Amino acid sequence: MKNNTRFKAFGLIAIGMFLFMGCTLPIIESSDSLPPLENQGEQPALPNEKIDLTSSDEMLISLYEAVNPGVASIIVYSDGLVIGQGSGFLFDNQGHILTNYHVVENAAQIEVVFPSGFRAKGELIGSDLDSDIAVVKVDLSDTSLVPLALGSSSEVKVGQSVVAIGNPYGLSGTMTVGIVSARGRLLESLRAAPSGGFFTAPDLIQTDAAINPGNSGGPLLNMNGEVIGINRAIRTNGEGDGTLSNSGIGFAIPIDIVKRVVPFLIRDGKYDYPYLGIISRENLTLVEKEALGLSSEVTGAYIVEVPRNGPASDAGIRGGTIETIFSDLPAGGDLIIAVDEEPIRSFSDLLAYLVTNKSPGDEMEITVLREGQETVLMVTLEKRPD
Repeated sequence: MKNNTRFKAFGLIAIGMFLFMGCTLPIIESSDSLPPLENQGEQPALPNEKIDLTSSDEMLISLYEAVNPGVASIIVYSDGLVIGQGSGFLFDNQGHILTNYHVVENAAQIEVVFPSGFRAKGELIGSDLDSDIAVVKVDLSDTSLVPLALGSSSEVKVGQSVVAIGNPYGLSGTMTVGIVSARGRLLESLRAAPSGGFFTAPDLIQTDAAINPGNSGGPLLNMNGEVIGINRAIRTNGEGDGTLSNSGIGFAIPIDIVKRVVPFLIRDGKYDYPYLGIISRENLTLVEKEALGLSSEVTGAYIVEVPRNGPASDAGIRGGTIETIFSDLPAGGDLIIAVDEEPIRSFSDLLAYLVTNKSPGDEMEITVLREGQETVLMVTLEKRPD
């Protein structure tokens, strides 16, 4: 059976689609139209005094009231017509708004709207296709707006509660609650790789907080009201934009990468990611490990291919060259098991370390398992090719 599950980014939703979705939403009837309950007997009178909120409710209310003023709706225009919408949030007092690149990539004009009613024209001043980040600058004449506090994604734990606030389906100021359901997920970036396909965006946070079309670019927050990620995409079984909706699996760009990238986007309009120059596989099954001649106990990033004239090639790192029963998985490649003496369990570990700790021009010590023996190689990183 064909698997139609796919990933979908959700910053831009066409207005026609939005109206279609609005027309098909279920009608919520008032309590007056509901049928009376049967066999319930006499109902007790409601108390006149207010019921105290639980501490959990109070926490969520306080969080929303503190954070929502800094969350913006992003409206995108082309030729005077609205072509899409997304979310964003205030990064600093200079009027820099963070959102996803895919939210604003086709914009001729950008309008930023805050819950206070403050509206401003936005200017795209920096973009990052690798992690899908954009910086929009507005004239921040409303001095009452407060930037959101940034947390640390390295401290995020699976199971902790999180909150998403954004503009799904044009419903600004929408708050949803969930947990962090996984760490270290990979998605394709928006930058094409010279060897074909796309580069990989690493270390994404997975959440079950409801994220829908229009949430892209909004903040994912911990319970202290600190931004730990920028909501980017959800996994969906829908076949077209008119059928796309939350599936309980959403992805956010980790804030530690955002904090590293954004100052360069503000200053230079772009950010150069470090480039190692390998093609790897995220996971290997036991059967694949057997075909590669690897022990079932070993972990690491297996090198399928090393493009020529790249940093890894220059350092002597080897890709697979020996045919196996798997057409896309040749044997004989190196298995990266550590970088700078930090253990590597998977390709996602390698990418996360590379992106959050290294810059073009830096050296990196790579420990590989080659023919059953550990070998240490030094690599000088370059910037990702355009």
